[in-house]
Amino acid sequence: MARTGLKRAGAGLGLMLGAALAGCSAPADSNAAVGVAQAAVPPAPPAPPAAAATPGAVVFTDNDQAGEAKRAFSYIWPAAVSAVPALTGRFSAERDGLLAGQKADWAEALREFAGSDCAGCVMRDFQKEWAVVADLPRFLSLSASFYEYTGGAHGNGAHDALVWDREAEAALDPKAMFTTPAALQDALGAAWCKALKAQRQERLGDGYSDDGFFQCPAIADLTVLVGSSDKRSFNRIGLLAAPYVAGSYAEGTYEVTLPVTPAVLAAVKPAYRAAFTTAK
Repeated sequence: MARTGLKRAGAGLGLMLGAALAGCSAPADSNAAVGVAQAAVPPAPPAPPAAAATPGAVVFTDNDQAGEAKRAFSYIWPAAVSAVPALTGRFSAERDGLLAGQKADWAEALREFAGSDCAGCVMRDFQKEWAVVADLPRFLSLSASFYEYTGGAHGNGAHDALVWDREAEAALDPKAMFTTPAALQDALGAAWCKALKAQRQERLGDGYSDDGFFQCPAIADLTVLVGSSDKRSFNRIGLLAAPYVAGSYAEGTYEVTLPVTPAVLAAVKPAYRAAFTTAK
């Protein structure tokens, strides 16, 4: 606004100066003087169109407190999701449903444990954050980590995955890109179990045993991610085993990345095969 005001003031000053020059000149000279003044001050160029705002990452939080009782909630997604209105709508609906559920659960806990000294009984926490795994011309591959605490000794964490198909304008589970669970198991199972065993031995040391309670879980029990090292095609597969899936809570999440091999490529559905290549 200040800049606009400055332009108007300058124009008014020019008119006053032109009138003063006209009062001191003959009619012919006056016309010439005005012409010179007009030629000396070219019209201002039109303002460039405003650039469209680039959608950014969304960090949503909703927290509350009642005395010592606390409720915390956060749901985050990256800018790549904000650029897809249908995906934004999907995540917004999930977020709103989760938040409503947490609020109702917390309100019930406040009533049930009113006057109790059980601090953990009236604490609630939920966190979910989406991240980009791979952004290809047709597909946007996403992963999510989330944590929930609803009382007790500790909360629980897990993982989620989604692929957005820009051509179909639809979301799908990465596992749905493969022909059958059995085909995916045959293609990845042996390499997954070998890598998992190595990681568990490293974390547990002498406490590791092949005869332990946790055996190598099937690929169907894992979170499957489709990734890319070249941003042109999917050439690697991520496998995530949340706590209690492949090990105890204390062991945390196990994550293994495997290359797309000819066997993996053969397990991809024909409709999606063009988006995959074997790792170099």
